[in-house]
Amino acid sequence: MTITGQSLIGAMSVRGTHGAFHGINARTGETLEPAFGGATQSDLERASALAEAAFDTFRETPPETRAVFLETIGEQIMSIGDALIERCMAETGLPRARLEGERARTVGQLRLFAGVLRNGDFVDARIDPAQPDRKPMPRVDLRLRNVAIGPVAVFGASNFPLAFSVAGGDTASALAAGCPVIVKAHGAHPGTSELVGRAIQQAVRQCALPEGVFSLLFDSGLSIGQALVADARIKAVGFTGSRAGGVALMKIANAREEPVPVYAEMSSINPVVLLPGALGARGTAIAQQFAASLTLGAGQFCTNPGLVLAVDDESLRAFERAAGVALASAGASTMLTPGIHANYVKGVERLAEHADVEQLARGQAGGPFDAQAALFATTAQAFSADSALREEVFGPASLIVRCRDLDELHGMLKSLEGQLTVAVHLDHDDRAACRALLPTLERKAGRILANGFGTGVEVGHAMVHGGPFPATSDTRTTSVGSRAIERFLRPVSYQDLPDELLPQELRDGNPLVLARRIDGVMNRGENKNI
Repeated sequence: MTITGQSLIGAMSVRGTHGAFHGINARTGETLEPAFGGATQSDLERASALAEAAFDTFRETPPETRAVFLETIGEQIMSIGDALIERCMAETGLPRARLEGERARTVGQLRLFAGVLRNGDFVDARIDPAQPDRKPMPRVDLRLRNVAIGPVAVFGASNFPLAFSVAGGDTASALAAGCPVIVKAHGAHPGTSELVGRAIQQAVRQCALPEGVFSLLFDSGLSIGQALVADARIKAVGFTGSRAGGVALMKIANAREEPVPVYAEMSSINPVVLLPGALGARGTAIAQQFAASLTLGAGQFCTNPGLVLAVDDESLRAFERAAGVALASAGASTMLTPGIHANYVKGVERLAEHADVEQLARGQAGGPFDAQAALFATTAQAFSADSALREEVFGPASLIVRCRDLDELHGMLKSLEGQLTVAVHLDHDDRAACRALLPTLERKAGRILANGFGTGVEVGHAMVHGGPFPATSDTRTTSVGSRAIERFLRPVSYQDLPDELLPQELRDGNPLVLARRIDGVMNRGENKNI
């Protein structure tokens, strides 16, 4: 499959004329061919018009049709073969094994949502049958189902060029819901984005779906992405990236004549709480696991452990020494882009130069765009006094906060912003202390881990990859797992409609054999009249 540098607008390939840019080799900084043309406003207009035209047809396609479509996308991605991995390696600096695993995760997400569609629970069919003889007033017939919200704009993420990008979780869940998708490709991996975009385009064609179900736009700056969010035909936005970027899109969406939801995953430092019993019993082992989690993928995970909270005693100092030894031998890894690397270096320098921060360890140096791991420590008083110490440093850097006792540690947790994850390391004797922390942990994070680290997000039915602001813009949702489909659905209630006018999901006789809640009682797919 040839990379052309063209946007994909429905079934067409279009050379954008609004500026041009190249992909960059992450390891060397050299430009990669070809040049990519930035989409114009007329390109955006065409993509949005096609999405709007496709919506009513696509949202009412049978769930099985959409399930096959998602599986076909996965097959088309796999058919690209090694060319996809090699281009992605060049554009991101990520190793082959990581990208092959991420490709498998991407295809797995598509299959997960195919299963969600076949299960049918996402419809949430509810029926309150009429009660004409009810006193003092009769009850009307009410029936409810979830419907697709409308065309969705998806912004590809830099740190997961496959699993959170063109065919990533936002796209998969939106398409599963029945929403056409317009993806604004991430400028850090344009070649990868085009290859995957062409796989989706081919799947649309193969499944005989309306061409407006999918489009892919390249942006030479910020204007097209901003205009996409402002477009009245877009009804929701999926974004993974920086806090500044997510907040900017939220402001655009809220300023529209019809405000729309922006599901943005943004900033999280993912605290790790080391309780005394666990720290005293196995601090060295935890330190080694911590160092491995911190440096995994050059620390470029949104769940990277950027903060450690513990009571300051000899067990903590032993942990610090063990973590320092582990990090000192950690090799440097290439970061995703020269810009991300530059921001990481600035963040580390800011901590190293802080008067109340002690540098504990640095990892090995590497190439010009490699991240050198860094570990720092400070006191709870200093951490409380300076909000800059709470800012995310995207990369393999972490800050240990030394607390006087568990009460001060609890106070530090209460003072934090929202997080994607909080990890607690505990032994049996720490359970009472952990129980006291749990209400705070639940208020602060979308996922609470025991004796582990957040760098590992299982794609399943019970996963929450979200959290209170600024971890995400909507704490009620998740961007990973089967519940992600709920972001792109809304409930519609039908009152006293004749049976032949009702959607299939709500008709008497249950023709789709769905699980439906009738008068509040779940009926598991019975094929009978109400």
